[in-house]
Amino acid sequence: MSKEELLKRLSDIEWDDFECKEALNKLPDSVWETVSAFSNTSGDWIVLGIKQNGKRFDIQGINDGEKLESDFLNVLHGGQKFNMRLTAKGQKYDFDGKTVLAFHVPSSPIKPIYSKNPSNTFIRSGSGDRRATEGEVMAMMRDQAFGSKSETTVKGTSISDLNMGSLETFRNHVAFENPEFLYNGLPLDEYCEKLNITSDGLLTYAGLLMFGERDALRHNVPNFWIDYIEVPGTSYSDASVRYTYRMPEMDNIWEAYRVIVQRLRIYCDAPYKALPNGIGAEDNSQLYALREGLINFCAHADYFSPMHPTIRVYSDRIEFQNPGRFMFPLDELLTKIHSMPRNPSIIKFFRYAKLSENAGYGIDKMMRWQQLTGGKVEFDTTLVSSTITYWFGKRLSEQAGEQTSEQAGEQVNATDSQNDNKEGAIASGIASGIASGIASGIVEGPIQQLVNVIREDVCTISQLQTRLGIQTKRYIREVMLKPAIVQGYVLRAFPDKPSHPKQRYYLSEKGLKLVK
Repeated sequence: MSKEELLKRLSDIEWDDFECKEALNKLPDSVWETVSAFSNTSGDWIVLGIKQNGKRFDIQGINDGEKLESDFLNVLHGGQKFNMRLTAKGQKYDFDGKTVLAFHVPSSPIKPIYSKNPSNTFIRSGSGDRRATEGEVMAMMRDQAFGSKSETTVKGTSISDLNMGSLETFRNHVAFENPEFLYNGLPLDEYCEKLNITSDGLLTYAGLLMFGERDALRHNVPNFWIDYIEVPGTSYSDASVRYTYRMPEMDNIWEAYRVIVQRLRIYCDAPYKALPNGIGAEDNSQLYALREGLINFCAHADYFSPMHPTIRVYSDRIEFQNPGRFMFPLDELLTKIHSMPRNPSIIKFFRYAKLSENAGYGIDKMMRWQQLTGGKVEFDTTLVSSTITYWFGKRLSEQAGEQTSEQAGEQVNATDSQNDNKEGAIASGIASGIASGIASGIVEGPIQQLVNVIREDVCTISQLQTRLGIQTKRYIREVMLKPAIVQGYVLRAFPDKPSHPKQRYYLSEKGLKLVK
C-alpha cells in the first residue's frame, strides 16, 4: 500500500478491510481482536499511528516504530498469543517526521484464529470487529475438513444401510446415459467400492448421504434434510398462504434431487426429452442452468451443520441457500476455475451419471440463466451460509405468479367440466369398470399407455391430451390419471390442489419402473 493509497483510505469514512488505531507508545490491546478478525475473514491492513476524531482520522504517529514493529511480529510468529502461528507483512511510512506503521494481515487458510480459547474468536462486521457466535465458530471448524469429511468412512455401517431402490435407479441411469462407464457391469459390492460409496466394507459419508437408507442416514447425520418450498409471493409476508408445496422429507440426496429437478421444470422453459434425465447432453435450456445450480447446491452443502439446505421458489426468483460459505472470494467465482467441491465424491456421482459439467465449469452453465431469461444470477455468502439467487425474467415472473391463483384454477376446472359433460357418460362408465379393476390389479392398459407418454417429463393435462391423441380430457382424468394416481404410478405437482391452474403430472419411482 503506497502513501497515496493510505491517504486516500484515510479520507474515506467506511471500510470493512482496513483498521486504524492509536499506538503512540505501545500496541493497543484491541489490535489482537482485529488480527483475529482479519485472519478469520478476508484479511487486510492494520494501520498504527492514526487517531480518530469523530469521523476524521488524523496522523498522530508513533514514538518507537522499530520496537512496536518487532513486538507485533514477534507475537504473531511466536505462537503464544494465538492458537496458530500467523504471518504479517509490515510497512513503514513517514509523514512530515511522524512514523506510521501498517501491517497486512492475510486471511488464514485454517480457521478459526483466536487467543486462549475459541470464545475469543473475532470476525469483521462492517467497519468493526465483533465476537463470533458459537455457530460461526463451529462452521469455521467444520471448514477445516473441507473436501475430506464426506470422504471418510462411517463406523458401524455396511452396504446394507443403502437404499437399494435409490442405488438401482442411479445405476440404471448411469448405464443408459454413460454406457462406456468402466464399472457398469460390476457386482454391487465392487461397484460401490470403485465409486467410493463404500471403502473397505464401510459406507463413506458421501455414499451414505447420496444413497443411504433413511434411518441409517439420520442416525449418522442427524440434521440431514433438504428442504424445498414453493411460496406464492415475493416473500412469506405477502404470500396468501405460507407455501403451496413443500417436498416431503426424502431418504437421501439422490431421491431429493429427482423430485426437485422435476419441480423446477414447472418454473422454466424446458424442452420435452424422452430421456431418463429429461435433458439432452447438449441442452442449453433454462432447466439446464437450474439443474447445474441444483447439483452444485447438493455437492457444496455442509451437511454436518445444524442449518438445512433449502430451496425457496418465490414468484420472482428461486433461492438456493446452503449451510457452508463459499470457499473462494465472490469476485473469483466468475473469473477463475475452481474444481474443489466441499463433497468431492458427491459431485463425482453426478458426473458419472452425466448430470454435471466437468470440474470448475458448472458456474458457466448456471450463468446461462441470465442470457436465457434476462434475470440476474446473484451470489452471496457469510461465514455460515451461501446463497445463489436466480431472478426470473419478466415472462417467467408472470408465469410463476399465475400459479398462485387458485380462483383461476377453479374457474378453469369448472369450464373444462362443462365442456366434457357431453362425453362424460362414456368416461364415467369406463371409470366405474376401472374402479373394480384397480382392486384386482388386472387393469394395466390405460395406465401403461399413460406412463409411456409421461416418462421422465412433467406434463399438463393438455400435453397429455396431445400426446395420447385423445379428444376428451375427462377420459384422461377418469380412466387414466385417476387410477394411476390411486395406484401410486403418477404424482401431482400440486397434490393438495387437484384443480390448480398449473397442475402437472409426473411419474413416481414405481411409475418409472413401469415405463416401456
